[in-house]
Amino acid sequence: MPESDGSEARGAGRAASVRARDLSGSLTRQSLLVAATTLVVDCLGFLLADRSHPLTAWHWVVLAAIVVVDAALATPPRMSGAVAVAQAVVAVGGSVLLPGHGPLPQLNNAGMLVSAYRAGAWLDRGPAVASLFCLVTGIVGGQLLGGEHFGHGGILLGALGDALLPWLVGRYTTARRAYIAELEQRSERERHERQQALAEAIAEERSSIARDLHDVISHHVSAISMHAGVARLRAGAAPGGVDVAESLTAVETSSRAAMVDLRRLLDFLHGTPAGEDSQPGLDNLSGLLDTVRAVGLKTRVTVHGVPPRLPESLDIAAYRVVQEMLTNALRHGAGGVAEVELRYTPAALAVTTTNPLPVGTRGRPDSPHRGLQGIRSRAALFHGSVTYGPTPDGTAWTTTVTFPLDPLDPS
Repeated sequence: MPESDGSEARGAGRAASVRARDLSGSLTRQSLLVAATTLVVDCLGFLLADRSHPLTAWHWVVLAAIVVVDAALATPPRMSGAVAVAQAVVAVGGSVLLPGHGPLPQLNNAGMLVSAYRAGAWLDRGPAVASLFCLVTGIVGGQLLGGEHFGHGGILLGALGDALLPWLVGRYTTARRAYIAELEQRSERERHERQQALAEAIAEERSSIARDLHDVISHHVSAISMHAGVARLRAGAAPGGVDVAESLTAVETSSRAAMVDLRRLLDFLHGTPAGEDSQPGLDNLSGLLDTVRAVGLKTRVTVHGVPPRLPESLDIAAYRVVQEMLTNALRHGAGGVAEVELRYTPAALAVTTTNPLPVGTRGRPDSPHRGLQGIRSRAALFHGSVTYGPTPDGTAWTTTVTFPLDPLDPS
């Protein structure tokens, strides 16, 4: 995995961990708030209920039990079954322990509601159904022991409203949450599949381009180099063939350099990691100038400012821009000396070439400007700008490419 992918994966992992901690903390705070509210409601309902007898010690025992079981609602979700059983025990036990006539005061109705919801929402089907049975038993037993009558329908309404209804709402909430999670997972899988399909399509296209380059262009460039070498050897032995031999040497050198660049491009398209023959940068500018001088174009390089350590991609792009500029000067210029200027500032790198134009030429109307289009494309990748055109006196052509530099870039 590339370093950038690894750092992105680690960053995503840390972000997911932070989100998980935030969700866990929020859930804990909400459970505490629910338990506290339920406890207050049940205690106030118990203390403020109308009764004909004063509070006894057993009343305080039952109240303490209500406090304990309601506080247990703040326990983790896996304890929901035990909490439901405890709520049912308090409902029945309170009816047994508290003497008196007529219906009992409200005991732990709010606690029964919340525990029924928790059992339906958090427990699996078997434990959830068992918890519902315990809650219904507690409600029915408490109402019977507290003086409720079947004819009034209070027992049935209590079992439905205080146990079954919140339990069903809890089950529905869990099913809905699982459905949404499944939709999110399906969407994430589809997104990954689309990305994988796109990556495979790009890789296949790059491999196809690499095959075409290797099967066609590589063959022709190799043939040029071979024939130039043979012609150079024959011309060197012939009278007056020195100039021809020098020209053929330049052709041979250029074709070999083209083969090196072509192999680098093929490695890049195949996704092969760069080895010792990595792509050239501005540090390799002297070799490029030697090649250009060998084919008859004199060059002179001027550097202004202190060269910083450039990002590798920008370094390669700047080298290719200079290469294209000198190629244009060789094709369309009038010979002479091509001036190359590298100007470094904290904010930008400016690359400028100036070469003489043939007499009477004020531009390049016959050129399709493919080289300039390539220069503009490379500059645009780094948000750079390109200016070009003849000098005011029409004797030279100047091309300038400016690459902005990020002073905070550690690379």
